[in-house]
Amino acid sequence: MYTERNFKSKKELKDAVAKGEKITIYAPGFGTPKHDGAETVCGPHYPAPHKWYAQVTMKDGVVVKVK
Repeated sequence: MYTERNFKSKKELKDAVAKGEKITIYAPGFGTPKHDGAETVCGPHYPAPHKWYAQVTMKDGVVVKVK
């Protein structure tokens, strides 16, 4: 899973969530999940994928917490 925005670091993701920005996630080929609970995301996207990983908590399809 990836975040819709292409965060270069986990810290950038944490900061955006802390500011209250609406961050969604998606799985290539499967779309955007709209459930509550835990997911694992990675980034950044292509061309340098998978430099960081994070466990996120989803609420109504939006990331509300980053571990």
